[in-house]
This record gives sequence, C-alpha cells and structure tokens, in this order.
Amino acid sequence: MSKDFILPDIGEGIVECEIVEWLVAEGDEVKEDQPVVEVMTDKAMVEIPAKDDGVVEKLYYSKGDIAKVHEPLFAINPADGSSDNDVARASDASEDAPEKTTGSADSTNGDNSAGTTDFILPDIGEGIVECEIVEWLVSEGDEVKEDQPVVEVMTDKATVEIPAKDDGTVVKLYHKKGDIAEVHKPLFALKPAGGVQESGSNAPQSHVEPESKTPSSDSKAEAEPPAKARQGKAIASPAVRRLARENDINIADVDGSGKKGRVLKQDIKDFVAGDSAEKPETAAAPAAAQTTGGTRTEAIRGVKAAMAKQMMKSVSTIPHFTYADEFDVTDLIALREKLKEQYKEKGIRLTVMPFFIKALSLALKEFPIMNAQVNEDCTEITYFDDHNIGMAVDTKIGLLVPNVKQVQNKSIIDVANEVTRLTQASREGKLPQADMKQGTISISNIGVIGGTVATPIINKPEAAIVALGKVQELPRFDANGNVVARKIMTVSWSGDHRIIDGGTIARFNKRWQEFLEDPTSMLVNMV
Repeated sequence: MSKDFILPDIGEGIVECEIVEWLVAEGDEVKEDQPVVEVMTDKAMVEIPAKDDGVVEKLYYSKGDIAKVHEPLFAINPADGSSDNDVARASDASEDAPEKTTGSADSTNGDNSAGTTDFILPDIGEGIVECEIVEWLVSEGDEVKEDQPVVEVMTDKATVEIPAKDDGTVVKLYHKKGDIAEVHKPLFALKPAGGVQESGSNAPQSHVEPESKTPSSDSKAEAEPPAKARQGKAIASPAVRRLARENDINIADVDGSGKKGRVLKQDIKDFVAGDSAEKPETAAAPAAAQTTGGTRTEAIRGVKAAMAKQMMKSVSTIPHFTYADEFDVTDLIALREKLKEQYKEKGIRLTVMPFFIKALSLALKEFPIMNAQVNEDCTEITYFDDHNIGMAVDTKIGLLVPNVKQVQNKSIIDVANEVTRLTQASREGKLPQADMKQGTISISNIGVIGGTVATPIINKPEAAIVALGKVQELPRFDANGNVVARKIMTVSWSGDHRIIDGGTIARFNKRWQEFLEDPTSMLVNMV
C-alpha cells in the first residue's frame, strides 16, 4: 500500500519549486536517503531524498512543473508495507499541513499535554546528515513569528538559516552554539501561539520535560537579550549576520532598510559609521591584555573538514607532478582594460578570469586527455565532451570550487556572468550543490592574494589543476633586443601522472599560452 511523500520546507519563505529532473521513474526501487528528484527554487538547486526503502508508485509532477511545499510530491510503497495509503495520507496531512508542520515531511508534533511541539531539523542538502550550530537568533522564552529565522547552521557546503514554521514561544533549545545537530532530530521546542492541535499520527513524543516549559527566572535573566531585540528579531541573510558579528554589533539594534525591515549590508556599514562618529575622539583604547604560553584548540568542521578529507584522498591516491611556465599577459590585460568600462555599463563585470577559462576550453578541444578522468582502480579512462571548468573561491567558511558548466558552448561574456554569479554565491554561503558537481578541470587563482608559484593539489577525480600566480611588471627583451616592461605571470600545473605525462602537459600549456598572449587568436578558434 502506497504512502505520499510530502514536499518539505526547503528554505525560508519558499512555497514552491520547479521540477528540474526526476532521478527515478515509476516502478523503480529506492533506498532511504537516495536522491529522488532535483528541484530548483529562486535561491538554490536542491535534491530531495527518499525517507524510506520502497518502490516509487506515482510521480505527481512532470519535469518543468511547479510543485507546492506541504503537498504530495510522489507516492511510494514502503518496503515493509506497514502503511496503507489512507493512514499515510491522514498522518501526512497532520504532520505536513502548513498550519501544523514543525519541520520537514518527517516533522511531527510532540507531547500535546505539555503544550509544546518539537521542530525537527529538515533535510538541508543531498547527503547532509548533520550541521554545526553557528548562531541561535532567538533565546528560550522568546516569541517568534512564522518564517522568522531561528538559527543559523553550517554544513560542509554552505551556511543556512532555519526559520520557524509557526507563531509561538521558544520553550527549549536542544543544542548550544558550536554543537552538531543531526538531520531528522529535534532542534528546538516551540509552544505554538494557537496551542498544539490534536493529531492521530504516531509521532515521537517531545522530550521537553514539564518543568522546562518555562525557564527559571535566573536562566531567563542570563539569556535575556537587549530590550530592542526582545521587541522583534532582525531579518537578515547569513552574510549580513556574519558582517554584524565581525563588527561586534547586535543586529537587532540595526534598523533595516530592506523589504519588511530586512537588514542589508549597507545598514550594517551605516551603523558602524554612525557608532564610530558618536565615540569621543579622546577616548583611549583599553590596554591590550598580555598573554603568553596559551593554546587554543577547535574542531575542524564544515567546509574545512570536507576539504581536508578530499585533499588527503587526492594526495594519497593520485601521483602528482608539477609543471610551471611564464605567461606574458600584457596584451590580455590591455584588452580587458579596453573592454571593462564598455561592459560595466551593461552590468557585466569583466575580469581576466573569463579569458583564462575560455582559452583553457579552446586548448582542451585539442588535448582531450586533460579533460578526462580515471576510475578508482585506474582501469578505465572517461573523456568528457563538456568542459566544466572549476575555479577555487576563498570564502570565510573555507575553500569552495564551483565550476562553469559547458564552457565550450559559451562566449567570454557568458563565462563572465557565470564567474560573477558563482563567486558571489560562494562568498554569501548560498552556492547551489549542482554548481559544485561534475567539474572536469580546475583553476586556482592564488595571485589575487599574492605569491608567484604553487604546487596545487588536484581536485579528485579530475586529472589536472592549474594555479595562477600574481601578475608582475618585469623587464624582458623584445624582438630587437631592447629591454621593455612586460606583465608576467607564472602558472603552475599539477597533473595525474597515471594518464598525463610531462610532454603532454607542456604542449597543452603552450597552446593555452598562445591564446592568452595573443587574445585575438581566440576569436578565430571560437565556433
């Protein structure tokens, strides 16, 4: 007997999404946590996994359709056959209807007698089973409104704000800042404004103890936020909240100029400027405390932990070798400077990176082995028609490597727009998972920070990566033997020596160099 899967909440304020791709068909067997469908919201691309083993009986939408949150997405016949369709629908209706839901499709009401309900941490990304509590945006005893951000969490891919699903009072926070919270487990307990409605579901009982419904006066006093914060929590993105924390600002004290009072980055900057202006010029800075011999230990989590595992796996399984060369990018930079202002008026940010990416794609057409990958035991090589070129982005949560898809079919302007989008999304912690997948070769631009030569580690399972050094104005001899100033940059390659030899990478690099040192030659080779 089948059971409906109800589309869970997939982001603050998101009420619908587009079906991008079904990853299964009717009649297919699926396992718990297996991705079933890829959907797109106005903020990100998300994969929705199955909650049980079973057989898919019905897909309620076609590719391109708009699916509604809290409505059936597909029907599944559980492997144990324990739930009939009527019971499942009744249970899902009580658990997932907008006025009753407390989390994802698995979210359930807690102990009605206690008047509280547990908010179950929903799925927040493919394969993500836990997240770190970055910041609680409310305290126990606070009143919250529907869709008000309650907590900011960090996974190994992004920072996400989790909103409340109902009006009510926060009774219990089950984790502290820095704790690891598990998906499908209670995150906090809420006393709904209208009271907990009766439900016939077999929901797990809330683990809020009766005496913890109302915090003691002492603990409440300790958690009491400033008066203005008590009047209403600020609405702001994770990036804005981070900016406020970096400037030691209580974001609730900042007047938001955005829609519905949302606090914007400019509001934080204006607040900082105003605060500085109010401080007496003669105020002496407090003497810095002198410390010696101390140590500090912190857990490696989130993006940094994921990078550590990936880099260890790459170095231990791929025999790396490095090749470096100098590029004269004088003409390329001159061309970019000439076009920059022209395209800026059209809203296009034209840096040198799109030229490097497009030129790399043109060279890959002549050297397909550079765009290939081997299987785990190195018995097969797979060549990719698409040039999905990754670029390392340095963010506050760690190194992310999104990739520009199908560069072989894009113009330099198309690539420039994608570079801008991916860089901005990475630094705001809103990078869709789809942008991190299926890369075929990567570029790391260490030169924007400094340094000339690097030995980059390959982004497994790719076969090569290149690091761009900083551009230096150096003396060089021209064709007539005269010393002239030229803009020189060193590029450093790391290759998978199982399938790429020194001669191949040298010839490939030389072709890439030709396109960049004479950028007009790229036009002849673009189709």
